[in-house]
Amino acid sequence: MSHRSIDSVRLLGRIAALGAIGRDAEGRLVRLAASDSEKLGRYRFVSWLEEAGLEVAVDRIGNIFGIWNGAGGGEKPIIIGSHIDTVIDAGIYDGCYGVLAGLEVIQTLKSEGFEPRHPIVVAAFTNEEGVRYAPDMMGSLVYSGGLDVTAALKTVGTDGTVLGDELARIGYAGSHAPGFMTPHAYVELHIEQGPVLEREGVAVGAVENLQGISWQKVTIDGDANHAGTTPISMRRDAGYAAARVITFLRDRAKASNTPTVATVGCIAFEPNAINVIPSRAIFTVDLRDPDEDRLQQEETALAAFLELLASDEKVGISVERLARFEPVKFDQAIVRLIEAAAKDRGLACKRMTSGAGHDAQMIARIAPSAMIFVPSRGGISHNPKEFTSDVDLVAGANILLDVVCGLATGERPT
Repeated sequence: MSHRSIDSVRLLGRIAALGAIGRDAEGRLVRLAASDSEKLGRYRFVSWLEEAGLEVAVDRIGNIFGIWNGAGGGEKPIIIGSHIDTVIDAGIYDGCYGVLAGLEVIQTLKSEGFEPRHPIVVAAFTNEEGVRYAPDMMGSLVYSGGLDVTAALKTVGTDGTVLGDELARIGYAGSHAPGFMTPHAYVELHIEQGPVLEREGVAVGAVENLQGISWQKVTIDGDANHAGTTPISMRRDAGYAAARVITFLRDRAKASNTPTVATVGCIAFEPNAINVIPSRAIFTVDLRDPDEDRLQQEETALAAFLELLASDEKVGISVERLARFEPVKFDQAIVRLIEAAAKDRGLACKRMTSGAGHDAQMIARIAPSAMIFVPSRGGISHNPKEFTSDVDLVAGANILLDVVCGLATGERPT
């Protein structure tokens, strides 16, 4: 392994500069997919790609690629990257760090006269967060063939806009067919977004798998009635029924000795009045587990509980599937290459599971893939308090540099 090093000043400066783009009137970072603020972020990223002398390509779903053919123009590319869209009131590292570190890796290698056997490409995938348009990780899902691009472009957002129209409006409805480059390998550098690395004092996470995700929307219909005059025994209370689902999910997860997690992240009542029994409750259920059999068991248990609940509380219940992704096992050779790079630089490394979804899980459908994690202070993410130290940011970028060098020279550790 070489001990090349990225330009830390340039990397950290770009992270700060991109983090300043998309601030609302309250100072919150809100750079939703295909919005005016994300347009500004895309423009800045593309300007950096052009400054680096990379070929810029945009596909029909709006994914941006900075391509360095190097000496391996006829080979499949090594793709590195992540996303630059954010949640509402976001931190500055989620996704953006992996994209900007990927660009920095290419610039470092170019400046040193490195001759890769494969083209090296940095990618910024569209709509990873899924806040404005569902599903999340859409750009990489379309790129890997998991969702038809025409259907994806017709997606209606939470604000009533159509994704395809918005991409055209901001100038990022590209001409390339998604999947126009089949990767030789894909590597994504990311902040952990969890507390494990910091808690254990480990500098690098070699991510070997990623949890399966099941998203459902549950609608419970009861009867609205007066909150003071209706006896408890005579109520068809959709709000109470929703509360029973939430406690069921929490109690089941706590009682289990598995890594299963369950979350109700959105909920709304109708008519939503203080003195009216709710006639309707609409909420989401997010189930995650790194084992497909266990994830199916949790889905089955929820379905059985909802059936029982409908009978007990005399309410109507319907369920809509929002998204479903099976657990992903990453390429073991790349995971070992990450471990070797960390060891060579004297950094502690831990194999781990990603609890969050990432573009890497989609690209793993079509190419050997893996992820590198660096610590997140307090495990906080999707929050302006999201923070990773400069030391860890630079260390992670240098690990990515070493891994890309290994892949670009044909190294496949055993």
